[in-house]
Amino acid sequence: MAELPPRKRIEDVELLRALAHPLRSALLNHLTAVGPRTASECAEAVGSTASNCSWHLRQLAQYGLVERAEGEDGRERPWRARQVGLEMGELADDPARRAAQLGVVGAQLTHEQELTQRYLDSLDGLDPAWRAATGLSAYALRVTPEELTRLTEEIDALLRPYVGAIRGDAPAGARSVHVGLRAFPRIEHSGKAEE
Repeated sequence: MAELPPRKRIEDVELLRALAHPLRSALLNHLTAVGPRTASECAEAVGSTASNCSWHLRQLAQYGLVERAEGEDGRERPWRARQVGLEMGELADDPARRAAQLGVVGAQLTHEQELTQRYLDSLDGLDPAWRAATGLSAYALRVTPEELTRLTEEIDALLRPYVGAIRGDAPAGARSVHVGLRAFPRIEHSGKAEE
């Protein structure tokens, strides 16, 4: 398999703030998942208007996260994600940057919850094969920080070749699928880290 494109590391506070916007986060997630789409197609997917999506796509383009793609005809004006993965690194000590990072995380978690709820709401209409293939799992692991780092890197290496925007060999019948991963120390209700 060809070398996968690298993730874009985001350290700029203004870019982080731009990504903390729920619609921009959803648009970027959608384009990464399904490939080039017009503002109208994006609007239908994310529950907004074409003009609103167009404006936010232009904002994302100013930060180099999306760009215009070739259309099938001269009238179509699709957009595509320029990155197939973003990373923020560890949470910053600087309060402004940390707040912006947490805003991005919040937007991502909200979007993941919306996707999960839409999936659950549509179960009755899904093909039985897709219902059977779905995995909703949670694990309580006991690991060291080094083991957790290695584990998340191994999971990433396993999943990245399947990212919709870069997978060129998807077989017939392949669909866009959401996979979310959160790995963090468990914190008790009291705020104490669990041992």
